[in-house]
Amino acid sequence: MKLRAALGVAILFVALAGGVVHAQALTDQQRADLQAQYDALQAQIAQLQQVVDETKVKKNSLTGDVTALTAQINKAQAQINQRNVVIAQLSGEITVKAQTVATLEQQQQASKDSLAKLLREKSEAETTPLAVIALGAGSLSDFFDTISTIDTIDTALQTHLDQLRGVETQTQKEKDALAKQQSAQVDARYQVQLTKQQISADKQQKSQLLAITTNQEAQYQQVLAANQAKAAAIKAALFPLRDAAAIDFGTALKYAQAAQKSTGVDPALVLAILTQESNLGSNVGQCYLVVDATGAGTSKDGSKVFLKVMNPARDVPAFIALSQMLGFDPHHQVVSCPIASAGGWGGAMGPAQFIPSTWGLYSARVAKAGGESVANPWDPQDAIAAMSFLLADSGAGAGGYTAEHTAAAKYYAGGSWRTAGNTYANQVMARVADIQKNIDFLNNI
Repeated sequence: MKLRAALGVAILFVALAGGVVHAQALTDQQRADLQAQYDALQAQIAQLQQVVDETKVKKNSLTGDVTALTAQINKAQAQINQRNVVIAQLSGEITVKAQTVATLEQQQQASKDSLAKLLREKSEAETTPLAVIALGAGSLSDFFDTISTIDTIDTALQTHLDQLRGVETQTQKEKDALAKQQSAQVDARYQVQLTKQQISADKQQKSQLLAITTNQEAQYQQVLAANQAKAAAIKAALFPLRDAAAIDFGTALKYAQAAQKSTGVDPALVLAILTQESNLGSNVGQCYLVVDATGAGTSKDGSKVFLKVMNPARDVPAFIALSQMLGFDPHHQVVSCPIASAGGWGGAMGPAQFIPSTWGLYSARVAKAGGESVANPWDPQDAIAAMSFLLADSGAGAGGYTAEHTAAAKYYAGGSWRTAGNTYANQVMARVADIQKNIDFLNNI
């Protein structure tokens, strides 16, 4: 009968759905070979690092600089080879995960189709009078078989639903694992690209040094002096901070490196966001809060009225409390103006542009890290520390392009980071690469 057929299909599918077909993208031998390559490269990198460390004591000599650059180039190439091994491993794993996800999604769809069919049969059976079933039965035995099958369908439906939930849970786990592996692959490729750029710069510098013979010490000293002058210029470059006096690159780097000890966040990322926040230009912190109850205010010069300078429920109480702790006039302390095109509230404070309520979440941690009683959002050191804590809470402490890109997007757009933060994060990550070059240059001088 039709009910028995539907039940049979459901039970058969439940039995089949228990197992997932896993593809094998890499053989065991291939995996072993890749691991052996990785281990060998790791040992090579360690040896080259030892050469770099030993030649540091010979810096500011022609021979020492050439030897150090050669070791750095060889180490960077070994790191590229190592990351290529990682990429190959990840490619195989991604293939397996993608096929597993596809299989699970097919099972999900088949399960839903089977469930729909069972539900239709159950509905039909429950709305059919017993008299009609009895008249349609060929015998009394068939009649009781049909009644029994209706009860059995209920049990099969519950089993089927449980199975579907299990498949959906497993599918999500596999999708999460796939996304993680894909992010790791993106991170590895990004690092390869950065390392290639560094190799190119090191080779150029090495060529310049090799063109100088040991009899041209004066020329070598000119190269050395030029590098030292470049380092000094990098350190002295100013960050035009919002709502605070500008600080130089060297000082900002020192603050970011200090914060890194607590958060694990790369200083280059912190300085890139600091630069981005100072250079956006659309919201430069030129407003005063005037009316606490509504959050309305004016431009700093009083020429323009803004209705949404600060959220009265979320931020004004925190701002007033902060003013009492730091001893400033809350109605004559500059904060960011609202951006008309965005339609939201202003009220962000200091170089890192924290709104008062968010600052309240981090102020105690910042104060503890800096050995202060109260943290100040207009103080560059406190602002950079708070930025580093927030980025760490957004996942940047894990390192890698994907984690840092996501954290930057969240820094800008909060919960809307997937859609509203992508362009901002792209701009930040472009700055990260340039800032890291400057940091590396300083480390090698």
